[in-house]
Amino acid sequence: MLKFVFWLLAGVNLLVLAIGQGYLGSFRTETREPARLKNQLQATKLTLLTQEQAMAPAAPPAAEEAVTPAAAAPAPPPPPSYACTEVGNFLLADGRRFEAQVASLDLGDRQSRRNVAGQEISSYMVYIPPQGSKEGADRKAGELKQLGVTNYFIMNESSPLRWGISLGVFKSETSAQSQLASLNKQGVHSARVAPRYSASKQMAYQFRDLDAATRARLEKIKAQFPDQELRNCK
Repeated sequence: MLKFVFWLLAGVNLLVLAIGQGYLGSFRTETREPARLKNQLQATKLTLLTQEQAMAPAAPPAAEEAVTPAAAAPAPPPPPSYACTEVGNFLLADGRRFEAQVASLDLGDRQSRRNVAGQEISSYMVYIPPQGSKEGADRKAGELKQLGVTNYFIMNESSPLRWGISLGVFKSETSAQSQLASLNKQGVHSARVAPRYSASKQMAYQFRDLDAATRARLEKIKAQFPDQELRNCK
């Protein structure tokens, strides 16, 4: 019986020794350093750190450079457009000439014409300014008679020239200035020349949705009519 116990204990010790030496393989993951090194991939490239290196704080990871997309190029501005352009105001004869020239722009229904109430010079008058009253006008008329001037008319109607004296009405300014010069030679030095206006029908032309090139062509045509104005429609 004792022999049996002895050999049993001896067998157990041999088994424990074999397991400890790894002769029978491993039943669990080895924690000893030699086995761990054997299991490492590329173990020869491992570097052992000193105690100071191991205790040093880890360097912060390098900040990734911010990738800033290139700013998109600004879109080109749209070409200028003119919603409504007006040219005028023309008297009938000039309006017809202007209308004939802008026909080359071929604007169709984008072109229109409207009538504008206006005034035009119908004649020129030689006159002596108002004398303030009928008595003053009669006194001035007496002076004219003494100077040999008999062709005159006292204006007594309700107008800014009331109690002035008309010395003649002429179709052209040249004729009126000639009469004034003649009166000056006779000693009449208070006379003046002024235009007389009458109501007239004038015309203005409107052009819609013009691009820059067409607007430039319109301005070139308008330049032939320096008395006219190119403007935005009201």
